[in-house]
Amino acid sequence: MSNSALRPPIAPKIPHQMSHHDHTRLDNYYWMRDDDRKRADVLAHLEAENGYCEKVMAKHSLLQKTLFEELKGRIVKDDMSVPIKDGHFWYVSEVAGDNEYPTFARADNAGMDDKQCLLDANELAIGHDYFDLGDLTISPNEQFLSYSQDTDSRRIYDIYFKDLNSGELLSDTLQATEGQVVWSNDNQCVYYVKKDLDPLLGYQVFRHKLGTLQSQDELVYEEQDRQFFMGLAKSRDESLIFIYLSATDTTDLLVLDANSPYAKPQRLFERQSGHEFGLDKFGKEYFIVSNWQAKNFCLYTACANTIADINQWQMRIAHRDEVLIEGVELFDSHFVITEREAGQIRFIVHSFEGSNYTVDFVDDCYFASLGLNPEPSQTHMRLHYCSMTTPSSVYDVCLKSGEKTLLKQQRVLGDFNQDAYQSERVTIEARDGTLVPVSLVYKKALFKQDGTNPLLQYGYGAYGITIDPTFSSSILSLLDRGFVYAIAHVRGSEMLGRVWYEQGKLANKQNTFNDFIDVTHALVKQGYAATDKVFASGGSAGGLLMGVIANQAPTLYRGIGAHVPFLDVLTTMLDESIPLTTNEYEEWGNPNREMDYQTILAYSPMDNVKAQDYPNILVTTGLHDSQVQYWEPMKWVAKLREYKTDNNILIFKTDMDAGHGGASGRFKSLEERALEFAFFIGLLD
Repeated sequence: MSNSALRPPIAPKIPHQMSHHDHTRLDNYYWMRDDDRKRADVLAHLEAENGYCEKVMAKHSLLQKTLFEELKGRIVKDDMSVPIKDGHFWYVSEVAGDNEYPTFARADNAGMDDKQCLLDANELAIGHDYFDLGDLTISPNEQFLSYSQDTDSRRIYDIYFKDLNSGELLSDTLQATEGQVVWSNDNQCVYYVKKDLDPLLGYQVFRHKLGTLQSQDELVYEEQDRQFFMGLAKSRDESLIFIYLSATDTTDLLVLDANSPYAKPQRLFERQSGHEFGLDKFGKEYFIVSNWQAKNFCLYTACANTIADINQWQMRIAHRDEVLIEGVELFDSHFVITEREAGQIRFIVHSFEGSNYTVDFVDDCYFASLGLNPEPSQTHMRLHYCSMTTPSSVYDVCLKSGEKTLLKQQRVLGDFNQDAYQSERVTIEARDGTLVPVSLVYKKALFKQDGTNPLLQYGYGAYGITIDPTFSSSILSLLDRGFVYAIAHVRGSEMLGRVWYEQGKLANKQNTFNDFIDVTHALVKQGYAATDKVFASGGSAGGLLMGVIANQAPTLYRGIGAHVPFLDVLTTMLDESIPLTTNEYEEWGNPNREMDYQTILAYSPMDNVKAQDYPNILVTTGLHDSQVQYWEPMKWVAKLREYKTDNNILIFKTDMDAGHGGASGRFKSLEERALEFAFFIGLLD
């Protein structure tokens, strides 16, 4: 597989100087930025890169097609979710045939007899190259459905309303929103978040009355600090509507009376920098998962008379150094705590009388989460479970006894047998002595711990987001070809608690990259992979990780997949006109401060490209990406072509219709996965 006979697109160089803190950088590819995404020279270059990618991969087109059919062939075409009761009805989503999107239905019984179709996303998607269905919400009287959709892949949603009695759409349309809808209890008003279309941030909450124009909507709240994201929710007892505001390390909350059509927002307690929390209300009691004097969070309760004074909150579950509390779910008779210890999720079910028990699982490494539990009066909680060898499973757990009942397990078509695969958790010592957890899976019959297997290592490592060891039917295509698949749980996530996150952000960001590289070295040394058969993949902030390891450890990887990668970190973080920049200051640093500037400069992939051999690299992006702009990978690829001293493959594919999440639809989205797998496997042939 060689590109020596093909000529890659060579971008023109137009010098652009940028000076900060007495330091000047030269960017020859700054011209590639086009906020409107309409310039002919930019589009022509992207199309040329797409054409080059197709030509380089042409000899593996059959492999790519085979992989796509494998990935698609494992998916059950006709499927239905487990019905869930909410109010008087049971609700399901369904997929059928080759349809890309689900339909949503309800019935007045769990058997779903005589079910009513509420919405068919396939019909809504007709005529759109991209389609994403956002929020679906039923009004309290169960008569109206609100739904939101994005057809530009910019995460800008329009909201529509449907009368479920007549089946007709209402005339109301709410444009340029975040997509969320929360109903007031009078069934006449809804609340939504309006987006500022320049930085693409939600910053205003409006109240809309059905039957009126959006221009008549009442502004309820506007946030002035653009470091905060904004979201809406309803309290567990449905008495309050929450306006959530969240920055990287600070949370704020305002509430509105859900029973008043003229409600005004109020703060339950004052905003404090560095205070992060999640709050819910049930009856007369507030439950607060808070990091106040508790780095890994603890659980407090308060009442109306004490909620305003944090010093009067009552401790229900104390802080523990080794345990991260992630959330609480409230029921009439119990409350359920989601927590993580040594990287593993667990659920502690507490009765209000004082007893508690732990919901147990058997796999060495797994992922579990609470499902939808819309009715606090229910006696069972819905729970989702999977591991790297166990397909996604849905359980009901008796709140009183803890007995688990399996309702459904994801079917994997073909000859899949989960007993043929093995997963394990290993710990790697990084260069500074820190122990880094790694989740592994492989096919038993093809694995030999003798340094002969190919390895694909995945990583993310930012925002405190933990990449848990979940089941992926797609990964089977690699495992069945002898690959070992590894997730490196590097610092920057919350795998081992809040400290694990803090050790991989701001001035500590280099730890994320060191961890990933050190994991690779160790897995090779321990015989999990052949020295010359190691591949790496990551997207978004994980794409930044890929850009850094390409610069810092280029000989360690045979191939790298970098998807919607955040690569031009310094330039982006200096430009407040780019969406999300100001929100990211507490994650990456504010380079308007010289110390942060130097920290970012030291690792920013775009600024550290140099004359050296690089691995084979596949880069993908979406033209309409609103989180990582398309020009970041476009510029990086152009600069790599200018500097790299090898003849290895460098290909760049842009989805001209997609955004940050890639192609929409359950089958179309598999095409990019098949491309990456064919790229890696092709490098071994």
